[in-house]
Amino acid sequence: MSYFSRLTDIVTCNLTQMLNSATDPRAAIAEIVTEMEEGLAGAQRSVNTANNSEQRLKREIDEHRQSVASWTTKAREQLTAGSELDARQSLMRKREVEDLIAGLEQQHKAAIATKQHLATMQRALEARLSEALRKREELGLGAEPVAQVASGRFQVPAATAVPDDRQHQIDAELEALKRELGT
Repeated sequence: MSYFSRLTDIVTCNLTQMLNSATDPRAAIAEIVTEMEEGLAGAQRSVNTANNSEQRLKREIDEHRQSVASWTTKAREQLTAGSELDARQSLMRKREVEDLIAGLEQQHKAAIATKQHLATMQRALEARLSEALRKREELGLGAEPVAQVASGRFQVPAATAVPDDRQHQIDAELEALKRELGT
């Protein structure tokens, strides 16, 4: 039985309610964890793809900016050589490349937004998986090995594991709480 049809189902699920309504909570949690791991692996692939797309667009924009500079230099040289018609054509090509850059910049902004959205979704999935692993331990199933996401970025060896990119934020927040409490 599949518990989740979409990744948003994982994020919005009520794990306690799902387990309470299951005929065999131990079997249910095992399947739920497996589905969450698969969903998280897919989310990681999506984040990687979005990141690659964003980086590719950035490189392409940078290359076209170099082309704009080249067309400007060429127009300047042609004008200096007395060829106004050739300089005009070079400036027209420069303008075409600038228009292309404007379109690519819009795509780049969209790629950044997509990457950020997918990364947020991935962190939410990681949080749900951590919750499911804690529930699994509560049911006495222990800490069975958890499949590692393809990139190796997120692996939960214990219910208290935290992704590396969040550790610094947690440490800073913990220090702020200690200062607030005077300890």
